[in-house]
Amino acid sequence: MTSNSAPVADPVVPQAPSIRGFDILSTAIAPAIWGSTYVVATELLPAGIPLTVAMLRALPAGIALLVIVRTLPRGVWLWRSFLLGAFNFAIFWWLLFVSAYRLPGGVAATVGAIQPLIVLGLSRVVLGSPVRQAAIASAFVGIVGVALLVLTPAARLDPIGIAAGLGGALSMACGTVLSRKWQPPVSALTFTAWQLTAGGLLLLPIALSLEPFPSDLTVANALGFAWLGLIGAAATYFLWLRGIARLEPAVVSFLLFLSPLTAVVLGWLFLDQTLSPAQCSGMVLIVGGIWFGQRSQKKVVSQRLIGN
Repeated sequence: MTSNSAPVADPVVPQAPSIRGFDILSTAIAPAIWGSTYVVATELLPAGIPLTVAMLRALPAGIALLVIVRTLPRGVWLWRSFLLGAFNFAIFWWLLFVSAYRLPGGVAATVGAIQPLIVLGLSRVVLGSPVRQAAIASAFVGIVGVALLVLTPAARLDPIGIAAGLGGALSMACGTVLSRKWQPPVSALTFTAWQLTAGGLLLLPIALSLEPFPSDLTVANALGFAWLGLIGAAATYFLWLRGIARLEPAVVSFLLFLSPLTAVVLGWLFLDQTLSPAQCSGMVLIVGGIWFGQRSQKKVVSQRLIGN
């Protein structure tokens, strides 16, 4: 494994509508697949070891990608990789699990749905990106859609769980915006390898010190870890970071509404869960929020290109 730089990542340039549409659709695959995490975790993975699951999701996938790209971070990219790995994986997944354990799934998903709003604000501060009122309104529409989709009248509120959910949303929002600000002189696949490995290494000592390592893994467990690691981490975060590099972070963040949508649909298909009229209305609002959010940010990009 060498430390030589890989080919330079694709530059961010004005895109034809067909290319931009392809980038949005390919990036959308990532949050759609992340929506399968609940089904895989509950049906295939051992319970009670969330930090270990997060570590095993990130570290093996990151090492596998490093073997493929054969490029290690050096100089400023070493500490940046660890910071981004902390934001996008270690801190985010840790707080996500805390929120999931202390809150009903619907409340946790609704709290996490605030992330596009955070990305809009951080993009304004860090990247100087303009924020349109239509984008803010679209984010609120998506949040209402998620609430209708996953909240139940009996949902309880736990202050620590709420704080963890907000912290997790802030962590990944920081990772999303900084991944756009810090464009490395390597491919998106290499950038993914660096962040996954760094995040896994940060989780490793915490998981080993706080949780027992599973000693009796089954075939189902192995399949679950393979799906979450190879598909749910390596492949999807490559698409996600590639999308961040080629699109505005605010455009990418609206696609996160697809995760709870996919989770509910998979629960309906495979876990015999029912869909109420309110949930169906939530699905419509989520799709509408994503569509209007994309439209509003497309106008922002067009205005910036005209201004240049």
